[in-house]
Amino acid sequence: MIGGDLKVARRGLMFILSSPSGAGKTTLADRILTKDGEIVLSISVTTRKRRPGEAHGKDYFFVSEDEFIRMRDNGEFLEWANVFGHFYGTPTRLVQDTLSQGKDVLFDIDWQGAQQLDEAVGEDVVKVFILPPSREELERRLRKRAQDPEDVVQKRMMKADAEISHWAEYHYVIVNYDLDESEKLLRSILFAERLKRRRQVGLAAIVKEMIGED
Repeated sequence: MIGGDLKVARRGLMFILSSPSGAGKTTLADRILTKDGEIVLSISVTTRKRRPGEAHGKDYFFVSEDEFIRMRDNGEFLEWANVFGHFYGTPTRLVQDTLSQGKDVLFDIDWQGAQQLDEAVGEDVVKVFILPPSREELERRLRKRAQDPEDVVQKRMMKADAEISHWAEYHYVIVNYDLDESEKLLRSILFAERLKRRRQVGLAAIVKEMIGED
């Protein structure tokens, strides 16, 4: 089984998952977060209205548009975007504090947010794009949700085409034929990235002691 805690002190990484709506990204993210104690979800700030069952500070930080713009103009976001008429942003301080503690941060964001994070803090970023098995399956999944009206479904399908066109900008791409298999692949990527030498900040001290250097 792939996983487990590393014994060497390390800096956390930003694990980005992107996909068109309906490709399974959110389900996969939930599985990773449930089973891996070394990664936490990045909580975005948004101007979108709270949906039933959502909690402020757990699902999102819900703010007014004026407050969002103030935070944006003060440089408080690592990235931000306007999605379907609502603003979303990633708070810088919360993420940096988590990384410095050796924890990873999972991001459920679109290609625009991924691009902004990559430009801002490239070394900390690992980008994974989740593809649906087919466009037909993607549309079927969106309709099965039965939460959005027809015009919204069509908008999401048009947006999906634009999002999928950015697949080549990601470090890894997974076609989500099967959730269990896709989860295993994601966990393999995450653990391998944690082992990269530049992230294991405690290695130098271990090697120094091993070879008897003062």
